[in-house]
Amino acid sequence: MRFRDFTICLIAVILALTLFVTGGSQLDYINKQRVKLNLISNKKIQDAPPSLAFATVAMGAFRGLIVDALWIRADKLKQQGQFFDAKQLAEWITTLQPRFASVWEFRAWNMAYNIAVAIPATRPEERWTWVKNGCELLRDKGIPLNPKAIILYRELARIYQNKIGDVMDEANKYYKIQLVNAMEPLLGNADKDFFDKLANAPTKWSQIIKDPDIDKFVDALIKADDSFKKQPDFVNSYLALRQNPDMFEPQAFKVIDAYRGTSTLRKFDIFAKAFHLRNTCKLEPKLMQQINEKYGPIDWNDPNNRLPLDWRHPDTHAIYWAVKGLKEAHKGRFSIDETNTDRILVHSLQNLFINGKIYLYDYTPEQNPAPGQYMTPEEQIRISLKKDIYLRQDLRMFEPYNEAALAIIDKYKFIPKSGTLQSFKDGHRNMLENAAFSFYQSGHQQQALKIYKELGRLYPRKSFDVPLVQFIKKHFVQELKAIGLRDAKELVQMLLRESYFRYAMHDDDQADAREKMAKQVHQFYQSKYSDTERIKLPDYSMVKYFALRDFLNDRQYPPELRKSLLGRIELEQPKLYENLKQQEQFLRQKIEELQSEKNSPNLDYAK
Repeated sequence: MRFRDFTICLIAVILALTLFVTGGSQLDYINKQRVKLNLISNKKIQDAPPSLAFATVAMGAFRGLIVDALWIRADKLKQQGQFFDAKQLAEWITTLQPRFASVWEFRAWNMAYNIAVAIPATRPEERWTWVKNGCELLRDKGIPLNPKAIILYRELARIYQNKIGDVMDEANKYYKIQLVNAMEPLLGNADKDFFDKLANAPTKWSQIIKDPDIDKFVDALIKADDSFKKQPDFVNSYLALRQNPDMFEPQAFKVIDAYRGTSTLRKFDIFAKAFHLRNTCKLEPKLMQQINEKYGPIDWNDPNNRLPLDWRHPDTHAIYWAVKGLKEAHKGRFSIDETNTDRILVHSLQNLFINGKIYLYDYTPEQNPAPGQYMTPEEQIRISLKKDIYLRQDLRMFEPYNEAALAIIDKYKFIPKSGTLQSFKDGHRNMLENAAFSFYQSGHQQQALKIYKELGRLYPRKSFDVPLVQFIKKHFVQELKAIGLRDAKELVQMLLRESYFRYAMHDDDQADAREKMAKQVHQFYQSKYSDTERIKLPDYSMVKYFALRDFLNDRQYPPELRKSLLGRIELEQPKLYENLKQQEQFLRQKIEELQSEKNSPNLDYAK
């Protein structure tokens, strides 16, 4: 070998050794950074079989192979319905590879849907534990470890929208009431000014304690009750004290009384609620404020003003996590996960239009159920919680929905051939038709006309070329054509019962709209079967009487609500009240006549 070639080889070997040594010296630093950034996990797997624990240590960098094997096994267990075993395997996978977003999604879905429904609906508190665990897993662990994984935001939003907000689960009312109970102390009756204060509140304990008056207030609570000595739990103890004073020493609430009405208490109260929202609920007040401003309901008194959303509603939380996901995890290109997140956003706004108003009513059963008496899960929930919840339409949410739907349609107009754009357009068109009908029936003809004009402009069809009144009538008739006589009776009764409920809750516009619709349905069928006495509906006044009697006897509504309705009718609509009394007397007279005929010896039953 020539000297020149030998020199080159020697230099190459020396250079290679130098690079190996340099790279090796950086290995410890690189591994520390990987752990610091949660790119790997060195946590010991709890409750793992010895073979798995050994393999994860022995195989080192090749433990990705173990993850693949565990994932295949978990998926197989899911298909076999062995949800608890699948949950354990998924937990091991997230411990081994915390950046594996799909497994976090699977774990949360498995908890909220599979494991929850495996528990009988007669034990709603246990079901709620698993639904709540699914939410908290994503919110507190999965998303912080994978902040750019939009599937986790989407899945969390879906649990709020579908599992808690929908009615498919028999225990859905229990879930809704639990969410109300959690948010009511923090945001009950919160107005725009309150959200502004929350958004601007100090974010850290060290910031709030700098105020001498706050420091004095905190010190007084610490001296009054030992529960306040643990500084990390101070805020939670304070919020619990405001809600349940009996849980603490009497001196603690005396401190609250001493500071009542002062700026010190108001300032600390805002801080405590904002701190709890940020650190426990993982809701950022500034983002909540932005969502209120963009998607909040219209203020009828000032159409340019947006009111805060109801943060007790599950669909509001679905909107929050969908918006956060779209904001934090958008990659500059479209994906099916982002499209589905957009769908959740627009569907949640639509749900708030359909069922956005929350009516929470204390429930007191008229009598205790007899031992062994069968009760539906819903009845058991009402009795156990002593509360019931009702969701009703909120017309104020139309504009936020419409603006969001149009923005999403504009977003996808550049990919028209995917089918996604057309599906968003079809959903928007259907919603505009239903909204025009809802506003018209509620007495808001001008708003209905505005929506109808937009419908014709965006989606030109011959059916939208007719006057609004004709369109409403046609829409109404189309809805009814497929309904038989039995369904017609149920529809009239349902509309009237809903009218009575709205009237009892002092939602008079909607009560009047429902009654008008009930009358229209009744008139439609009376005219349709005018020549056939056998299948005609009873007289409208009689139908109205029976609907009211059904409402007053319906134990799903609290007794106080039913009594207040009757009292309001007697006070504000004496003519209606008198007509109802006459109807009752007429029915009693008819019943007595039938009974006397039945007891008459001249009545020939053989005929």
